[in-house]
Amino acid sequence: MNTTNWTAASTSVHQWQSTGRIGVLKPELPSLAEAIQKFLKEAETRNLAATTIKKRQELLEGKLLAYCKRKGYRQLRDLTVERLRDFRHGWTYSPLSAAKRLEYLRAFCRFCVDSGWMERNPAAALKPTKVSHRPTLPYSDEEVDRLLKAAQGMITFGRYGPRIEPMILLLRYSGLRIQDAACLERKRLTDDRIFLYQQKTGTPVYCPLPQDVVRKLSSVTNNNDRYFFYDGSSQPESMVKSWDRVFKKVAENAEPPVANCHPHRFRDTFAVSLLLKGVTLDSVSKLLGHSSIKITERHYAPWVKARQDHLESEVRKIWS
Repeated sequence: MNTTNWTAASTSVHQWQSTGRIGVLKPELPSLAEAIQKFLKEAETRNLAATTIKKRQELLEGKLLAYCKRKGYRQLRDLTVERLRDFRHGWTYSPLSAAKRLEYLRAFCRFCVDSGWMERNPAAALKPTKVSHRPTLPYSDEEVDRLLKAAQGMITFGRYGPRIEPMILLLRYSGLRIQDAACLERKRLTDDRIFLYQQKTGTPVYCPLPQDVVRKLSSVTNNNDRYFFYDGSSQPESMVKSWDRVFKKVAENAEPPVANCHPHRFRDTFAVSLLLKGVTLDSVSKLLGHSSIKITERHYAPWVKARQDHLESEVRKIWS
C-alpha cells in the first residue's frame, strides 16, 4: 500500500472497491531514474528536436536526479509537491528559461501519470514564474544599411566573407530563423519566392523576395550544391554559433558600431516592417510560422499599436 497509516490504507481500499479497481493488476513501477530514461526515449520516438531532448535531459538527469540522490529519493512516489518546490528553489535560470523548465517537469510527471506510475501530477501545483515580455526591438533602416556596408567591406573574411551580405538580406526579407537560413536548401527558392513551411492543412507558405535579394542568393557559391550556406555535415547548432560570431564581428566593423547585434533581430525587423505597412497580424503570424496568433501578438503588440497610430495619422491628413 506504500503507507504505514492504517486509516489511509483503508480509505484507499474503499475507493478501489467503489471504482471496481480491486483485482486489477497494477503496472510494475520503475525507479525515478528508469522513468526518466523511458521519458527521454519516448521523446526520441516522437522525433522531437535534438535541442529539446537535450534540454529535458539536462533538467531531469542533470538536476532533478542529482537533487533526488542528495536527498535520498529514489522512487516516483518520493516526488511530492513540496519536494518539487524545494527542487525549483535551487534553479538559477532566467524567468523565461525557468518557465520552460517547469513545462518540461510537468510533461515528465504527466507522462508518469499517463503510464499509470503516479496517481497525480505533483508538478501541476507549481505556479509558473512570472515572465515580463520586453518589446521586440527591430533594426532601423539606417542600422541595416550600416551592417550591409560593413559586410561589403568584409568580403575577404574567410569562407564567410562573400556570404555575409546575402545572409543579411535573406534574414531581413524572409523572416527566417538563423538556423533555418543557415541550412536553407536551394530548391526552396523558386523564381522570386522562398518556401517557408507547410501548414497542417497541407497548404505551402511562401514569401516573395526582392529581385536584388534573389540575385545575391543565386550568386552564393558553396561546395555542397544542395545548400546556399550549409556544408551538409556540421551540426546545425554549430552553424548558428558560427554565424552569431560572424554577426558580432560585422557589428563591430560597422561605422558607427551597431549595438546588441544578433541574427534574430532581422526576424523582428521583417515582422515589424510588415505591420507598419498595414499587413494584418494574422498574415504576419503565418509568415513567421507561429503556432498561434497569440504568440505574434505577445511579441509585437507595441508595433501593432504603432501601426494603429500610423493609420490615425493618415486619416488626420485627409481632414487637413
